[in-house]
Amino acid sequence: MSKKLPLHHIVVDTMVGPLTVGGDEHYIHTVRFGGEGEDNESTPSGDAFSLLEEARTQLDQYFEGSRTRFDLPLLPAGTDFQLGVWRALSEIGYGQVLTYGELAGSLGNVHLARAVGQAANRNPLPIFIPCHRLVGAGGRIGGFAPGVELKRVLLEHERGAGG
Repeated sequence: MSKKLPLHHIVVDTMVGPLTVGGDEHYIHTVRFGGEGEDNESTPSGDAFSLLEEARTQLDQYFEGSRTRFDLPLLPAGTDFQLGVWRALSEIGYGQVLTYGELAGSLGNVHLARAVGQAANRNPLPIFIPCHRLVGAGGRIGGFAPGVELKRVLLEHERGAGG
């Protein structure tokens, strides 16, 4: 088991409500909907503050419609399979969607669609790693941990902002 890094956090007000972004001096580790925090958070300072403020700026730009890709050092914690799914999710273009089966196929096995969904559900960096861009067969919107309506709002935002 890896050592838990001390995380700092900021709360970013967005069109989908508050997001808590957690990180250290080097990486962004978590994004949580609803402004939720973790027990070991502290007020950021120095390099951690700079990185978290850059995350805030990029989120603001994303929600304003002027940013389609994030350029932040991300370090999600997960299994090798989860990390592979999250890397593949990061390659889905802004305003685009893939089905769970299509993403599983890109990983080499279309029969892993359910496992892809479970990995997406455990994504510690939603929006930065765009798990909202995964849809069910036939484009059905579902399966988003923070809620299907929030997923719909994010997809509509991207389609309406030039996606």
